[in-house]
Amino acid sequence: MADQEKDLKGLRDKIDSIDGKILELISARAAVAQEVARVKEAAGATDAFFYRPEREAQVLRRIMSRNDGPLDDEEMARLFREIMSACLALEEPVRVAYLGPEGTFTQQAALKHFGHSAVSVPMAAIDEVFREVESGAVNYGVVPVENSSEGVVSHTLDSFIHSSMRICGEVVLRIHQHLLVGENTREEKITRVYSHAQSLAQCRKWLDSHWPMVEKVAVSSNAEAARRVKGEWNSAAIAGDMACELYGLKKVAEKIEDEPDNSTRFLIIGNQDVPASNEDKTSIVVSMRNQPGSLHRLLAPFHCYDIDLTRIESRPSRSGAWNYVFFIDFTGHRDDPKVQYVLKEVEAFASELKVLGSYPKGVL
Repeated sequence: MADQEKDLKGLRDKIDSIDGKILELISARAAVAQEVARVKEAAGATDAFFYRPEREAQVLRRIMSRNDGPLDDEEMARLFREIMSACLALEEPVRVAYLGPEGTFTQQAALKHFGHSAVSVPMAAIDEVFREVESGAVNYGVVPVENSSEGVVSHTLDSFIHSSMRICGEVVLRIHQHLLVGENTREEKITRVYSHAQSLAQCRKWLDSHWPMVEKVAVSSNAEAARRVKGEWNSAAIAGDMACELYGLKKVAEKIEDEPDNSTRFLIIGNQDVPASNEDKTSIVVSMRNQPGSLHRLLAPFHCYDIDLTRIESRPSRSGAWNYVFFIDFTGHRDDPKVQYVLKEVEAFASELKVLGSYPKGVL
């Protein structure tokens, strides 16, 4: 036992020494961040441009490529994400609007992308997030765009059609849904389950199997579902970890989503064009004339220049019955020569072409 205690003391002393070095290096990094802020202010940089999406993506990719373990790449990147977030807050705290209320998966996505030193501002609806960013009240917004099992979020796509906002980044969040109850809930007397409509759909099979007779009530968000359950004795909620912790609920069942790889993709919107990061995506919206072969003609340039399409989605156009607009995501940056050729060809025959933004592929 004496030898064991001696060994442990030696290891703990080693950890203390390493912690001291980490502290010194983080402080040195923070001091450099303050110097960066002074240089940018002298050059007249606006508040929003203290945050550089392409630069942060490059840093995180480099960290992951140089990581030798034992922590895995994503865990190491998350640690550096928080260091970068804290250092950026010394320059200028980033204000981020998200689809609220507090405790939603969208807030979780915002904190995953910007770190916990960002100031997150909940909004009641997706179009309000767009307006808040457009007005300059916040620097960025975070909105959901598609779920791996339930498809696109149409309100987000529709908001882009008439908005001047540009996409500055993306983040993919693994979605785990839990069945939650409050401290006063009588589990044997549960008669209804609250959740957002998409979450109810994501857990449809599980609910039908385990709670077939319970009323399923769709509400504005998972966080709202958790808030309601907090004050009721005969209801449960389907929500994630953040809402569970925020409202002090208990998990009756964990990870009840029907699809094991259930994920949601969120977009970062802002007022800036983002330079290339070397691993980028571009999103466009195209209005096409209603004539035979128009879709084939739209897609042909991408095939010709060997550009990978990652998503294509059609939405009804408000310009006329049976006309459609197409939302397209593809690899590459709008400044890439091949992408410029494709955009030029598409613009030549499309009714309207709008580039929503070029942005780094999601790192975390």
